Amino acid sequence: MKKSFTIYSVDELENVAKALIEDMEKANVFAFFGSMGAGKTTFIKAICAALGVENVVNSPTFAIVNEYENPEKDPIFHFDFYRLNSMQEAIHIGFQEYIESGSLCLIEWPEKIKNLLPEKCVYVYIKAEDNTGLRTIYWEV
Repeated sequence: MKKSFTIYSVDELENVAKALIEDMEKANVFAFFGSMGAGKTTFIKAICAALGVENVVNSPTFAIVNEYENPEKDPIFHFDFYRLNSMQEAIHIGFQEYIESGSLCLIEWPEKIKNLLPEKCVYVYIKAEDNTGLRTIYWEV
């Protein structure tokens, strides 16, 4: 089933994040596709906030992976593969172990490691429609 949302401001992300969280029972790996500046990190921040994460959530562009915790102390892994030069780099940091752990994995720039994504992965697309802040966010489960 495809879910699609059009939002006009960041304030509307909370409801979209809650809708995505409803689909977390179907998968633990979520791949976020979108151009630079489309709002991938901002949406992941909204998801983490809705999950009760109290850590500061920011893009792990240089660290490649950040770890957060929900109130139950379950780990949430946030990847940013923008700077990756090869899938071997992802393998080297133990990406397979992360996704096989059963913990929630939120991945920015997944096109860099598409062949490593598990079959049960939810592909989330964020499209910036124009310079007014209008965004379309959709995924299929």
